[in-house]
Amino acid sequence: MRFVYSALRYAYLEESRYVVIIVAGKLTIKTGSRDEFIAKSLEAIGLARKNEDCEDFSVSPDPLDHDRVNIFEKWKSRSSLNAFRESGPESDIFSLVESLDVKEYEIKTRSQ
Repeated sequence: MRFVYSALRYAYLEESRYVVIIVAGKLTIKTGSRDEFIAKSLEAIGLARKNEDCEDFSVSPDPLDHDRVNIFEKWKSRSSLNAFRESGPESDIFSLVESLDVKEYEIKTRSQ
């Protein structure tokens, strides 16, 4: 049974025509700096959302932890994400970050 499931899953992935890139995770911001971090993120958020290959881009304050910011991005391709990162606005924003746990996921899908 496991072999059949694996074969079906492989066939599904092979039929997939599109790949989306998901970037998701959390940032721990220096105490008292969360609002400043979000304010400094606004330019990048606006630029990303205007990009035709960006389907979503969010930097959100965590409702329970006042030193945490949640990140979510959805891109149509790895090359679009990389190009955005290379051309994004310059900022000292990461001087406000104490730690981060952000991962990228490549998802195969049949439709965009």
